[in-house]
Amino acid sequence: MAAGGGLSRSERKAAERVRRLREEQQRERLRQVSRILRKAAAERSAEEGRLLAESEDLVTELQGRSRRREGLKRRQEEVCDDPEELRRKVRELAGAVRSARHLVVYTGAGISTAASIPDYRGPNGVWTLLQKGRPVSAADLSEAEPTLTHMSITRLHEQKLVQHVVSQNCDGLHLRSGLPRTAISELHGNMYIEVCTSCIPNREYVRVFDVTERTALHRHLTGRTCHKCGTQLRDTIVHFGERGTLGQPLNWEAATEAASKADTILCLGSSLKVLKKYPRLWCMTKPPSRRPKLYIVNLQWTPKDDWAALKLHGKCDDVMQLLMNELGLEIPVYNRWQDPIFSLATPLRAGEEGSHSRKSLCRSREEAPPGDQSDPLASAPPILGGWFGRGCAKRAKRKKVA
Repeated sequence: MAAGGGLSRSERKAAERVRRLREEQQRERLRQVSRILRKAAAERSAEEGRLLAESEDLVTELQGRSRRREGLKRRQEEVCDDPEELRRKVRELAGAVRSARHLVVYTGAGISTAASIPDYRGPNGVWTLLQKGRPVSAADLSEAEPTLTHMSITRLHEQKLVQHVVSQNCDGLHLRSGLPRTAISELHGNMYIEVCTSCIPNREYVRVFDVTERTALHRHLTGRTCHKCGTQLRDTIVHFGERGTLGQPLNWEAATEAASKADTILCLGSSLKVLKKYPRLWCMTKPPSRRPKLYIVNLQWTPKDDWAALKLHGKCDDVMQLLMNELGLEIPVYNRWQDPIFSLATPLRAGEEGSHSRKSLCRSREEAPPGDQSDPLASAPPILGGWFGRGCAKRAKRKKVA
């Protein structure tokens, strides 16, 4: 025994060897029990049966792990309602839309998959591929156009059946579908908008290109400056782990006001794993009986399924096509020549042409109205955005480390 009553160095080493030996024995026993449990009961030997009887705690732990894995696997599976069941549910949804006094729509990445923009948690989603160790290719978002779902929502708003849209998407497709700025809350920003935060109120610059080429997590300066005060402009994207503070295009004030008035919420293409963290959007301070009725359209499980008045397992475009038919409303066709982004956009100043290198949006002359072939922004320099693939890879890496 060393002075002061502590263990000597050799005694500490011996104790450490004993501890490691016990841990290895425990791991080996765990492996043995796991192998036995994978066998059918009739195939187990008497010796294996005795080992299971002597290892009740390990058996319980392993069975619990198995149930959790199976539950997670089931939640990631896509489920489709059969056509007749889906039509029945859409008829019920149509009745809810007609009778709603204040309908708010919450949208996620699932409404843009038809525009070839990957979602996050679907079979080929960004998170799914990264978790499997497979590469994620950068999507050319300049080629994306508003989908049938985007255009349906715009028509429903025109008909005063939808009062507000709260979106997690940064692709700008709600804006490009013709939905008024005041009717959209883009909680995670818009890839086509950069702002000057020195001007009061903040000065917005809508561009015909993705402004996030040089930006990333906690790094938001775009490389251009405000035409009014000369301050560096920043993007509007809210990355995972950041807190959005901009007034526009996040428009949190309108989102929370709409949620407080809502008697019906329709969730389209969102896993709700992020939106559920915003209690103000779900009126959680109200008693359950006074909260809005919730309708969810998603192929996968969501954490709000148990709260929903109705869950529709179908693709957003399929459901919205059936819904618009049921409501007797025509879905407008997207026309790039009439895309609002071209009238909202601020042209670059002289000397700013080299501030980006990606592909621009440009109008299609085939879609031009007869006699109108002018397009002042058609010759804008090319650009594409990089927030999607780059941001997702960084978030997945942080999540894996955590």
